[in-house]
Amino acid sequence: MSKDPTRPTLSDSKPLSNSFSRRQLLSYAAFSSAAVGSGGTLANAAYSQNPQGNQDTANKPKTYSMKKSINLWAFPYPEKMSLRQCLQLAKDAGFDGIELNYDLENDLSPDKSTSDYVAIRKMADEIGIQISGICSFLYWPYPLTSNDPSERARGEELASLMTQAAHDLGTENVLVVPGAVHMPWREDHDPTPNDLCLQRSKESIAKLIPQAERLGVYLNMENIFFNGFLMSPFEMVDFVDSLGSPHVQVHFDTGNIMEYQFPEHWIPILGKRIKNVHLKEYTKKGSDHSLEAFRPLLDGTTNWPAVLDAFANIGYDQYLTFEYFHPYLHHPEALIYQTSDSLDRMLGRKSGV
Repeated sequence: MSKDPTRPTLSDSKPLSNSFSRRQLLSYAAFSSAAVGSGGTLANAAYSQNPQGNQDTANKPKTYSMKKSINLWAFPYPEKMSLRQCLQLAKDAGFDGIELNYDLENDLSPDKSTSDYVAIRKMADEIGIQISGICSFLYWPYPLTSNDPSERARGEELASLMTQAAHDLGTENVLVVPGAVHMPWREDHDPTPNDLCLQRSKESIAKLIPQAERLGVYLNMENIFFNGFLMSPFEMVDFVDSLGSPHVQVHFDTGNIMEYQFPEHWIPILGKRIKNVHLKEYTKKGSDHSLEAFRPLLDGTTNWPAVLDAFANIGYDQYLTFEYFHPYLHHPEALIYQTSDSLDRMLGRKSGV
């Protein structure tokens, strides 16, 4: 497709509202069991046929070259820890990178400037940790495919601001939620017809591509499943390829499809389009289809040996970012160290007791 050489114009967007608190934004992602149903029995049966995956018979762990990262949502930020403390803890625990979250307030937000982000980048460099990417819950109150034009405009504005922030922070990865047919966690959301969802999503992302290409930033589409959009790896491939830019890729989330599908099946199909990864552990043994279904790493039913083999087979060697939404109430550092240890074992860097 031909590319628009001009930068996106956002002057018509309405000013951002600060009416959404972090707690409210988290609640947008809490998937209602009544809305998404049950459906765990067949998955449990499929899992029970091969619960151990592809373990080496000689008990020698395979080694993998991916980099370890963790999302800021796993830390008690900003209530109990500053951004500097979070970065330092991630470094001390052995992570290569940390993924930061864009919000309407706090350290990454619309009222921050390039100088603010350069200062964060300098702080991360001093600590010795990379910023692996930017993500946000703001795509839910301001979806790119909303039936409300003002919500779409704000979503485009926010995505543009995130793209600039990523460049200023020295990371090339911006997670993009491309759209939603339905959001069961938003009672006020008017469902978007599938054909309009596809059309609006492509139109919005096309506006963002010139800026991303100019700044050297990648717009990585995340698979959500609960949003009723891009429900198969084939749809994701067609969607990304249709936009015609190497700066539109995939942010693959292992947990978001686990209720009915399996990440090791998606990875070979998405292939080299995978630019960044969320590792979310998920259990198919329960019936709570909400954020509570996501677990600490290894405390679920994901076939991690098969998943890591699939990543290795497509040549993926970038960040594996643990995404979790429940910092430990007491001793929150324990979750960070446990996750680092689990990743070391999954990547073959540590074995035994």
